[in-house]
Formats: sequence, C-alpha cells, structure tokens
Amino acid sequence: MSLRFPKLVPRSAPVILLVLTLAAATGFAAVNHLVARFTANQQARGRKLYRLGLGDANAGRYDDAIAAFRAALTCDPTNSEYQLWLARALRDSNDPRRLDEAESYLITLWQRSPQDAAVNLALARVAAHRGSIEDATRYYHNAMYGVWNADPDLNRTNARIELIKFLLNKGASKSAESELIALATSLPSDPAARLQAAQLFAQAGDDAGALARYEEVLHLEPSNPAALAGAGQSAYRAGNYAAAQQYLQAAINANPQDAKTLQLLASTTLVLRSNPFQSHISDAERNRRIAAAFAQSEKRLTECARQTGVDLTTEAPSPGSALSTLQSRWTATQPDLARLRSPAETDLPDTIMDLVFQVEQKTAAICGQPEGLDLALVLISQKGEASGQ
Repeated sequence: MSLRFPKLVPRSAPVILLVLTLAAATGFAAVNHLVARFTANQQARGRKLYRLGLGDANAGRYDDAIAAFRAALTCDPTNSEYQLWLARALRDSNDPRRLDEAESYLITLWQRSPQDAAVNLALARVAAHRGSIEDATRYYHNAMYGVWNADPDLNRTNARIELIKFLLNKGASKSAESELIALATSLPSDPAARLQAAQLFAQAGDDAGALARYEEVLHLEPSNPAALAGAGQSAYRAGNYAAAQQYLQAAINANPQDAKTLQLLASTTLVLRSNPFQSHISDAERNRRIAAAFAQSEKRLTECARQTGVDLTTEAPSPGSALSTLQSRWTATQPDLARLRSPAETDLPDTIMDLVFQVEQKTAAICGQPEGLDLALVLISQKGEASGQ
C-alpha cells in the first residue's frame, strides 16, 4: 500500500525553505530576546552593586567598596565608570599592594581616552601616593588641561591646588611657586578660593604673594577675620610692621580671642616703638630708642652668660667666649652714648646699633629665641630697611 501526503502539505522546495527560515528566525529572535533580558538583568544588578560600592567608598569602607565594584564589573565588564571607581577604591584603601592593580585599571582607561581629566586625576593621585613628583606633576597637568564632564574651571583650579599641596608636602617649593603663580592668574572672584590661595602662598614662604591674595579677599570682604589675621601675619614676616599692625589690630577687633594674633600684635607694636630707624621720628626720640636698645642688649648678654655659665666680670675676655668679647665691646662703647646728640657724629647711631644687633643675634643663637624687647631688636636687625617703613 502506497503512502500518500495530504494535498495541503506543500511539496515544493522553496516553500519548505521558507518555513525553515521562518522557524530559524523565530528561534534566533527568541534567543536574542533571552540574551537581551539576561544582559539587562545583569546590567541592572551591576548598577545596584555600583551604588552600594559608592556608598561604601564615600563612607571610607574601602574593602566593601572594592568587593562591590568587582561584582559590578562581573555584571558589566566593559563599564568604564565601574573600572574607574574600583581603581579609586583600591588606591584609597591605603594598601600599597593594591596600587599596582589600581594603576593597571587606570592605564587601561587612559589608553582608551588620554584626554579624560578624571582618569588623569586618578592617576595623579596614585603617583602622589607613591611620592613620585614627576609622574604626579605630569598627570595633574593632564587633568588640568583635559576634558571634564562638568565644572571644568572649578575642577582645573582644584587639581592645581591639589598639586601645589602635594609639592609643598614633598618640599618641592620651587615647583610649588611656579604652580602658585599660574594659580594666581586664574582664580575666580570667590573670597574662599582666594583665601585658600593666600594660605598656600604663605605655606610656600611667599609672604608678598600671600599678602597680595589676602588683600584681594579683603577687597571683597573687608571684615573677613581669617584674611585680616593672615594679612597681618604675612606683613609681619615680611618686615612690613606698619601694615602688620593695621591688619592685626583689625583682626583682633573681629576676633578678640585669637591668642596668636594678640601675640603678634604685641610684638609688632614693640618693634614700631623700639626701632630707632623708624621714619618720621625726632632726633631726641631716635636717641632715646638707641639708648634703650643699648641698655637692653647688656641685660640680654648678662642673662645669656648666666644661663651658659660664662663669667663676664673678669677684666680680660674668656678665651673663645663670644659673650665675653661682646661684653668688652659693649663696655668700650658705653661712653659714646653721651655723644649721640652731637651733629658731627652722624655714623655713631649705626655703630651703636650694629653692636646691639650683634649682641641680640649672637645671644639668640646661643641661648635661644628671645622675648619682648630682645625679640623686637632681633626682628629689626633681620628686616633692615623694611622695618623702618
């Protein structure tokens, strides 16, 4: 008996091929749908893990953050943001063994996008953790001039400030000064930013630059206590005691409990009242100040000799004793004080004060930093013409 197919069953090859193609396409679409759903689920899980990692990182729980970011990467292995945050967590965990792994992730990201400012900043911080001035400087500069997704001006300023702090911490003051000059030309008109810059100038030992920045803050906020105190301190260190007194007094008026500023104000006032080279004082006042300084130097000599066990009462100076030598010179110079009023003795004030300064500087070196009038005389001797303004 022969087998017969129903008439409705197509026997032509094209129709069969079409049916098979449709079946394959349907199966392929179903697989794609399943893959897409799986990928979407994985990405959703990755985003959840990423958010958990951010919370842990921001709370300083770096081990938990690292675990969360690693898990997020298994869900979305090519996600650059996950890789960046994993590298940051590895770096900030303060485990030197993790720095290499952090750098590896960051170098991979950098190779994909060398102009990415966030990646360059992260690499700069890795270099800073290692203490590499050269690498840190290069990557900080890349971050400054790279591409930021938001607030480019603010981020560039912050990156330069971070570099300056790093350089100062490493003792690279010359490099820090160059960065400070660049920073000063691009500061926003924000008092807080200018105050921070002024403090960095002061930390770098550039008192003139610090004073200029503090004065910029005071132009915007005349009663800013931190700027007033900072300006006073910078002017004091620069030997500009008249300006220092003005700023320090204003700072005390704004904050009477500032003990450091009170001490500096007292020292500044004493310098201004004791300096015989102060401009616009009479000859009589100048001579009075010279006589007072001369008498004070002898007191300082006596006290320092007592501390060090040197006998100044012998007629001949003790061999090798600087204090005894200075005492002999002081005794020989004492009669000259009576001739200070003579118009012919134009060099005598300088001669007497040179001896006073030598006494104060030598005793400071031998017996330590002085106080009161002795400190004022040391400051006057160090600052020279600046203290006479």
